[in-house]
Amino acid sequence: MVHALREVHRVLKPNGILIDLRPAAKHRRVGLGAGKHWQSVGVMRETFDDDWAANRAVREVLRLRLFRREANSEFDLDRVMDSTEDFRVWLDEFVQQGNMPSHEWLVQRLESKKKKQSEATKITVRGPLMMGVMRKLERMKRE
Repeated sequence: MVHALREVHRVLKPNGILIDLRPAAKHRRVGLGAGKHWQSVGVMRETFDDDWAANRAVREVLRLRLFRREANSEFDLDRVMDSTEDFRVWLDEFVQQGNMPSHEWLVQRLESKKKKQSEATKITVRGPLMMGVMRKLERMKRE
């Protein structure tokens, strides 16, 4: 990823802004309901190797003074689904992408809790996103 950030530095106009928006290295939480009426059912068990590598790459380009950090923030993004089947489809795809262990235990827990709720109750996966804003710095040319 350092190579990609160097390439961004190369093509970005002088004093340009780079927005780094990606999932934070924190486990997603699954629950019933949405917004303030959300109730936790369980926590996913993701691996964060790629996230940690991306964090190291950003630290490296900051250390090399290719960019200066302007701002950092973290916020939750809710993915809302209508049914347990929708959740299962999303989860199967998510687990395959991240080479993670099965989360069948979470599906079963969700189904059990959902039976006690109304049929209209939404399933929400709450995951943290991080956003970094970095400004391109011009490198001094060595003579």
